Amino acid sequence: MIRAEHELHQRRLGRNVGVALSLVALIAIVLGLTFVKVTRGGGAAALEGFDHAVRPGMTTPETTAGEGN
Repeated sequence: MIRAEHELHQRRLGRNVGVALSLVALIAIVLGLTFVKVTRGGGAAALEGFDHAVRPGMTTPETTAGEGN
């Protein structure tokens, strides 16, 4: 069995660890932002996305009063 480790393997290990830590950090940031948005979002209205469709929850009586003219 070959046990000798080449210097190339050490460099690859260092790069792999760096990439893994970067991915874990990115996932932690995205999960953290999602958690903050859900917990401090201001209710269900803040979680609704803009999908180019009018929903009754998005309109107020002031904005619907001028539509009948």
